[in-house]
Amino acid sequence: MTRVMGIINITPDSFSDGGRWFDHDDALAHARELLAQGADMIDVGGESTRPGAPRVDEAEEIRRVVPLVEALVRDGVTVSVDTMRSATARASIDAGAAIINDVSGGLADPAMLGVVAASEAEYVLMHWRAHSDVMQEVASYDDVVADVIRELLVQRDAAVAAGIGADRIILDPGLGFSKTGGHNWELLRRLDEFQALGHRVLVGASRKRFLAGARDRDVATAMVTAWSAWHGAWAVRTHDVALQLDGVFVGSKLRSR
Repeated sequence: MTRVMGIINITPDSFSDGGRWFDHDDALAHARELLAQGADMIDVGGESTRPGAPRVDEAEEIRRVVPLVEALVRDGVTVSVDTMRSATARASIDAGAAIINDVSGGLADPAMLGVVAASEAEYVLMHWRAHSDVMQEVASYDDVVADVIRELLVQRDAAVAAGIGADRIILDPGLGFSKTGGHNWELLRRLDEFQALGHRVLVGASRKRFLAGARDRDVATAMVTAWSAWHGAWAVRTHDVALQLDGVFVGSKLRSR
């Protein structure tokens, strides 16, 4: 069954909910609300990765993220931390995070793979080419699916060589990161090719710009969730848990025999 990963952005500038959960108590209350709605895990991020977003410094990212990780772990929650920095990953793992969700796939910080390898944390390795301020400048592919898979596998091999067990690696095609709308749709159409790589797959489509043609991005996201569940995705990352659970239900029923 596809899992639902609820998003908590402790940032003032995320594309969808920037600033709403910047206060620790508000973020914790919202995380608990997502869990009550049925989220299987919470993904905590302290740095926006929306197109054009500036970076925050390392100390500030840790200050935002770690207290919430500690509070959720005390509640018995499975916590993922969305970070490209090895220092934030290390501090989060020390605080009890079970998953490091690295949108750069180990490319932004050379020390990241070693930090994860030295722990028992699982590692989400996403396809990535450049930081948010310039990432759309490198959104050029001969065959977006073949190119993304090839580049993902290079980083997968680097992660394994660093000591991260293949069974701890989760792949993410990186919808919206150095991708046009057409690229995102093609990645989704051919999601089975990612499933065939032998790793769990995470899909992060929630409210992204390529869904802007829909009247309601959360409803459109739920349809992508149903598609992802039908293809056997391990999890979807989302701002809206309740609708995505409906999508998982539909996709899982269509997949079952």
